[in-house]
Amino acid sequence: MLDAFQRSGGVALADDAALRADPTGAPSVRISVIENVSEGLAREWKALARDAAEPNPFSEAWFAAASLKYLRHGGLIRLLEVRRGDRLVGAALFQAARRYGRARVTHVKNWSSPNHFLGAPLIACGEERRFWRAALAAPDAAPWARGFLHLTGLVEDGPIHSGLVPAAAELGRNCAIVHREIRPLLHTSLPAEEYYRRNVRAKRRNEHKRDRARLAVLGKLELRQLDDPAEAPAWSDAFLRLEATGWKGKVGSALACQAGTAGFFRETILAAARQGRLQFLRLDLGGEPIAMTTCVLAPPGAFVFKSAFDVRFARHSPGILLQIDQMRILESREVAWTDSCASGPHPTSSLWSERRSIVRVSVRLAGLTRGLVYGGARMLEEVARLRRAERG
Repeated sequence: MLDAFQRSGGVALADDAALRADPTGAPSVRISVIENVSEGLAREWKALARDAAEPNPFSEAWFAAASLKYLRHGGLIRLLEVRRGDRLVGAALFQAARRYGRARVTHVKNWSSPNHFLGAPLIACGEERRFWRAALAAPDAAPWARGFLHLTGLVEDGPIHSGLVPAAAELGRNCAIVHREIRPLLHTSLPAEEYYRRNVRAKRRNEHKRDRARLAVLGKLELRQLDDPAEAPAWSDAFLRLEATGWKGKVGSALACQAGTAGFFRETILAAARQGRLQFLRLDLGGEPIAMTTCVLAPPGAFVFKSAFDVRFARHSPGILLQIDQMRILESREVAWTDSCASGPHPTSSLWSERRSIVRVSVRLAGLTRGLVYGGARMLEEVARLRRAERG
């Protein structure tokens, strides 16, 4: 267990769960506090990502390492490892939380930040059901795991969610979808130009053409793509400056407004670029960016990460123009689909016609007290749902 502990990069606590694999071949599970990602764990985690049932760059080792370094805001983060023999077949980060929405309800949740746009853990293909059986049973013996388990950012009916539902049923655990959001998704076999013409009316396409022409009158309009990872720091700094000039800068939510989020962005962009996993585009006017967008590649998918535009040129929609260009470039990649990672009204809704359902799921943990907390939280959610329905 010492070797497993060292690979975890964490600090074992007395209440952590650590179970050895039994002779029948059932997976073993270990939960330990983690503060950083060790080299040994990173190698195993990287191999797991290559064999994952569902791609999620926001749960990969390099993204987790930057998140733990810059986005920790109190509370212990725990790594749950599920192994079959010596092979890591599943990894997830969890945290005890004291608030559930507006209510003061202690529970366990998968750890994330506003910069994580998907919460599904990495699970080896074919291990989804067994992973969840081990992951749901492990907190039962842990005093820190109170209330219930709340999982955010799961693709509805995707491999991870589809493995969770029967695993919970086998353990006799209620497993309910408590929130759903619909995201724009780009998923087509059509050439980019044909896809654009199919989804966007001729009147709107002509407006886009006029916007591009009007910008070109103001200076040289140039589409650029980051190809050299050595240039990633300079491009990241340019993005941080651009985003800070917009509404996010005014309300204090721009990445550059806090040293932690700025450092996190720089590190994740550099890590993705070095792995050949980054698409970083910018639309320049007179040599200066007026729109920038980043996309993390995780074949067969891709995930839009961060985007920004210069509000001085908002009337000419530089962000939309860059998204149109991005569709053409993604066409040449080994990417079958692209998740916008956007909730609520978003410009991509007018360009991309496919949709992806992302859900939050609450699962009851074992024990009478935990069951009562779970039931109370579900009652609060039902009351809130009825009130929203009454308001129309």
